Amino acid sequence: MSIAIKDVVLNVLNMRARMPFRYGIASLVAVPHLFVRVTAEIDGRLAVGLAADGLPPKWFTKNPEASFEDDLEEMLAVIRQACRLALAAGPAESVYGFWREIYNGQKEWAAGTPYPPLLWGFGVSLVERALIDAFCRNIGARFESALRKNAFGIRLGEINRELGGTEPRALLPERASRSIVARHTVGLTDPLTDADVPTDERVDDGLPQSLEASIKTYGLSHLKIKLCGDSDQDAERLKDIATLMERHSGTDYAFTLDGNEQYTEIDPFRALWESIASDPSLDAFMGRLLFVEQPLKRDVALGVAVGRAMRDWPGRPPMIIDESDGTLTSAAEALELGYAGTSHKNCKGIFKGIASACLIADRRKKDPGRRYVLSSEDLGNVGPVALLQDLAVAACLGVGHTERNGHHYFTGLRMYPRDVQEQVLRNHGGLYRRHDAGFPTLDVRGGRLDIGSVVAAPFGYGFELDTTRFTPLEDWSAESLDL
Repeated sequence: MSIAIKDVVLNVLNMRARMPFRYGIASLVAVPHLFVRVTAEIDGRLAVGLAADGLPPKWFTKNPEASFEDDLEEMLAVIRQACRLALAAGPAESVYGFWREIYNGQKEWAAGTPYPPLLWGFGVSLVERALIDAFCRNIGARFESALRKNAFGIRLGEINRELGGTEPRALLPERASRSIVARHTVGLTDPLTDADVPTDERVDDGLPQSLEASIKTYGLSHLKIKLCGDSDQDAERLKDIATLMERHSGTDYAFTLDGNEQYTEIDPFRALWESIASDPSLDAFMGRLLFVEQPLKRDVALGVAVGRAMRDWPGRPPMIIDESDGTLTSAAEALELGYAGTSHKNCKGIFKGIASACLIADRRKKDPGRRYVLSSEDLGNVGPVALLQDLAVAACLGVGHTERNGHHYFTGLRMYPRDVQEQVLRNHGGLYRRHDAGFPTLDVRGGRLDIGSVVAAPFGYGFELDTTRFTPLEDWSAESLDL
């Protein structure tokens, strides 16, 4: 097989949040949504593939000194470089081989820059996603079947040596999920009840704004709760959330906690945890905790000292990495230190995420007495490309629930032209519903998403989408966000 990329086109659609979303040190109000459109030549035939993602402030670097404009400049720099490498690369024998060449080239280039792996890998992931889309369209196969047959040519042993000679299908589920639980994010400043919404911040768009309204509207059973790091504040907020879940969901619910990289060492987090866990009024609620995500800052989370501290804390909760998962070996390093696992996000790389899922599945077989976790997290991405491709991969990795918050912080797909909205409703009528105002919005029912149409598509979205109608990147500026 011969695979090459002949053309790459970048376009932007600005998106404004229906309400601010605060995570860690950032608050998202508006964001550029970037589309990457590649034309690939596969065995002499041309095929077009798409990828997309929002460009969020402060996630890839979390540098408090940098402005949003600085963050955008860095994200666009790594994306443009990955595109240049893709166009310059010679034909490869497989999609995996092409990705590996771009990944290695980007890694070498980034060594002369201040860009960390999580950031420069983001650029590679967009090219990777678009090429996978083009490939699946070219061979007329779904992502699910291409993965099971290893049509991508994935060599797991190159990423994790212990998986040498193993095919993904030996460790991943035999069939992709057609339904998945939506884990709703509770941001640091998100109102818990309608009464908590300040009058001047009320949103009148027919969608729920408070957590309580969301629980009732969507039938939520799973939450992701952001921690601020103050034990008293966090405990009180958790008690209020517990009351809401027990009132509306009974005893059938679960949640995760997001540490938001609040700590530079594990002892202060341990003190926070033990303070909350020792509160008798939270006993029943804390028994429903699934895991804690990334409590330590990324530059210390995989240090030797953390491993020693974990060994000295036998009663610790299951902890996973997220922002620390920057390199191809980060998941394996985390497991050796005592973490329970890692998260998958398409923005961190699809083949990387597949390798992590296979590593965790292999460890579960070899060490059934230990708790291993692969989660599915979300940057607030929305459809019709980014969200659906993310769900298509998650469906194949065996995760039972996925953090979803794009539909909560953005007003459905109202930002798209009407004909695109209609395409989404025609092709994904189970995943989206028509809002009373006419636009598509994610259809969360009983706390779940119907992703059958996503799995049935070549790679997530399936229909023809002309992304060149949006603003060319060279004509776009951060000032257009009107922050």
